[in-house]
Amino acid sequence: MVFFPMMLLKLADYLLYKILANSCYRAATKVRNHGIFHRNSSFRSSSSSSQQLPLFPSVTKCTLTTDRKSQTMVCDVNDCLIRSPYSFLPFFMLVAFEGGGIFRAFLLLFSYPILLVLNHELKLRVMIFITFCGLKIKDMDSVMRAVLPKFYLENLNVHVYEILASSGNKVVFTSLPRVMVEGFLKEYLGVNVVKGTELKTKGKYYTGLVASSGLLVKHRALKEVFGEKRPDLGIGNSTIYDQLFISQCKEAYVVTKEDMTKLVTFPREKYPKPLVFHDGRLAFLPTPLATLAMFMWIPIGLFLAIFRILVGNCLPYQLAVLLGTASGVTLQIIGQIPSKTPQKIGGKINNNGVLYVCTHRTLLDPVFLSTGLRKPLTAVTYSLSKMSEFLSPIRTVRLTRDRKRDGETMQRLLSEGDLVVCPEGTTCREPYLLRFSSLFAELADEIVPVAINTKVTMFYGTTASGLKCLDPIFFLMNPRPLYSVHILEKIPRELTVAGGKSGHEVANYIQRQLADALGFECTTLTRRDKYLMLAGNEGVVEVPKKKF
Repeated sequence: MVFFPMMLLKLADYLLYKILANSCYRAATKVRNHGIFHRNSSFRSSSSSSQQLPLFPSVTKCTLTTDRKSQTMVCDVNDCLIRSPYSFLPFFMLVAFEGGGIFRAFLLLFSYPILLVLNHELKLRVMIFITFCGLKIKDMDSVMRAVLPKFYLENLNVHVYEILASSGNKVVFTSLPRVMVEGFLKEYLGVNVVKGTELKTKGKYYTGLVASSGLLVKHRALKEVFGEKRPDLGIGNSTIYDQLFISQCKEAYVVTKEDMTKLVTFPREKYPKPLVFHDGRLAFLPTPLATLAMFMWIPIGLFLAIFRILVGNCLPYQLAVLLGTASGVTLQIIGQIPSKTPQKIGGKINNNGVLYVCTHRTLLDPVFLSTGLRKPLTAVTYSLSKMSEFLSPIRTVRLTRDRKRDGETMQRLLSEGDLVVCPEGTTCREPYLLRFSSLFAELADEIVPVAINTKVTMFYGTTASGLKCLDPIFFLMNPRPLYSVHILEKIPRELTVAGGKSGHEVANYIQRQLADALGFECTTLTRRDKYLMLAGNEGVVEVPKKKF
């Protein structure tokens, strides 16, 4: 009840400031320029200089030395360590959308015009309340672990990061909620201490209110942590609050607005640790304008997704490709369709089908490969949802993760025709290939590697913690999704198990071939590693036992 009158008072104050204060300032300026102050220019200059805020040099002037390993550095997050357009609103939007759902994100976007007229403290409190009120603690933990790091890394300030990395003891003070930044700062940047605004909780949920201590005041918090001792180096933004904060350091620098506008996306090769896995549906930083465009696109995207599914399921390949392309889907086919080479084994001709070994980007990989080859294929899958099976235009067969049974299943399917397998066992969005299972290499001599890659602009078509049945729909909701299918040369017989190689050797060889074709890196990470990091489980869907 108190919030609404306060908001009206803030709005009135803002309007009065814009209309009256600015008019009075312009009038005073004219009087000063043409009146009595012209007679005493020395008084004018001394008066203005006394009111000028102390300025610190730009962070670009800070030099990197080996001596900083013994120094303590303090800095802020907002508009300093991380580029944060719109007062960190896009990162609150990520928490609201990925953790709280689409309606919470819409409410936060709807509040944006109101946020424009609020001061910094009230604006931050409103964003915290809308984003966190009723949000589950475990959902926030999941977003912090699996979603936010990608966007934080892309928006790191390269100058501040390099200074931070060169320092021995790193302490970050921020008025932002500590739960939004602490995990990333400690895991990726090696920050020793993070001081931020604490939030109230009730049971398993956030209340949306800040703790009784209120929003963190950085210069006071610095005094509490260090006492009379002064940190060696401080970096903040150009606001008066941060200048007061860093003025307590022996050496201080500011990140100016000009510095922020010159920054570009933080290069992947400079990441403090590789970003192999991340989760969430949004493939873009949700600034207010981009989020508004997304909400306006969703009804059109749903219609397009349904249209594209119907086209892929009901029409011949040639017509499906034509209409799919007209709807915005780009399908790139590189390479030639391999021909079957009959092999004689023990005097008998081997009529087994070709085994296509694909990189795994989305659940639609076998579908687009089948479309590109213009022939039906059978795909083996793990933990595929019933909806995805129903929507699939090609035959799908579930595997059990029992090596012997799965080997027998795949051998039977190969005897019936061509087969598609994704030996990574799960999808990966980033330019990395997970470890290949060697089972496929022990079953077939006719092996064709297929390097598959995708590109989206709005929604990711994969998830580790969300509803997997919606994966194909989200991918097809993108305005112009791209699928690249690069069919490589068939593996020579001498490099297969039939030629004397072990299954692991064949699997590793094909993994390197596919990585080279895509410009990706090979890893030894597995499906289990992905799900432990992103979802906190091993990614195994337990099938309930039937009761008799």
